[in-house]
Order: sequence, then structure tokens, then C-alpha cells
Amino acid sequence: MNMPHARFHFFAAICAALMVVALPACNRSLSGSKLTLDNYNQISTGMSKAQVERILGPPTSMETKDMLIYKKTVYRYEDGKKFAIITFKNDEVDSKDTNLGTGS
Repeated sequence: MNMPHARFHFFAAICAALMVVALPACNRSLSGSKLTLDNYNQISTGMSKAQVERILGPPTSMETKDMLIYKKTVYRYEDGKKFAIITFKNDEVDSKDTNLGTGS
């Protein structure tokens, strides 16, 4: 094997080894999901839908009901077995629930 080819193969092997080590260390979902416990914990009572969406992104599903004296909207976020439910009363966060952090 001549020298330029040997250097190329050596360089390719080093790059492959770095990728094998670096990718698992990223600790990010390859799907790009923003559904993490850290992001969920940033959601607080009184936030607007826009504020929630800036943190968690658009919901997986949404349901709105007019309850006569107030409007109730439920955002559901899902990523595999993980989920978060954000409930809005008159377009402000009223409550939230999740299974994040439970090992699910």
C-alpha cells in the first residue's frame, strides 16, 4: 500500500472512531424532540400558548372546549412512551402532567 492511501485509511479510521465515541455522548433524541424534563420544568402557571410552544414546540395533539365561563385547551406532547399534558384555561397554563422522570 502506498503512503497516500495508508494516510487516508488511517484518517478514515480515526474519524469513524471519533463518531462512535461522540454520538452517544450527545444525550439528545435523534428525533429532535424538545420533550425533556428540563424543558417541561420551565413551564409554569400563567404562561401563554406561545411561551409553551417556544419551549416544547408545537403539540402532538390539541383539543379545545368552550366551557361557557372559560375556554379549556389541552396540549398533549408525545415522544415514544414519554408524554406531557399542558392544560390552558383562557389561553394561560392552568395545570400540567407528565411521565418524564419516572423511567418510562
